[in-house]
Amino acid sequence: QVQLVESGGGSAQAGESLRLSCAVSGINPSTVCMGWFRQAPGNEREWVAVIDRYGNILRADRRFSISRDNAKNTLNLQMDNLKSEDAAMYYCAASSRGACSQGERWFDYWGQGTQVTVSS
Repeated sequence: QVQLVESGGGSAQAGESLRLSCAVSGINPSTVCMGWFRQAPGNEREWVAVIDRYGNILRADRRFSISRDNAKNTLNLQMDNLKSEDAAMYYCAASSRGACSQGERWFDYWGQGTQVTVSS
């Protein structure tokens, strides 16, 4: 059973940084495509960054960096210079495929999310 558990969300001031982590079990994150998505109230869920099994990365904003820690089976998202519009629920996602793109349809497993709030 694949489980994804996000952590690291919280409150930040605009301009500060946050680092989100996703603990992955039931699947080897180094062999599949992994990603981060977010959803703000009233908005559709949108992609933030994805990384495939080869280490290829797509990201929606250069302020965000996605990485894997294969030894710890975690997926991370470093968010720098936060803006008020970054406030959202952030979700970790895993695909059953090694390659993917940024669309939700590529992903089969989802975490429960971690909330990020940004005050200006």
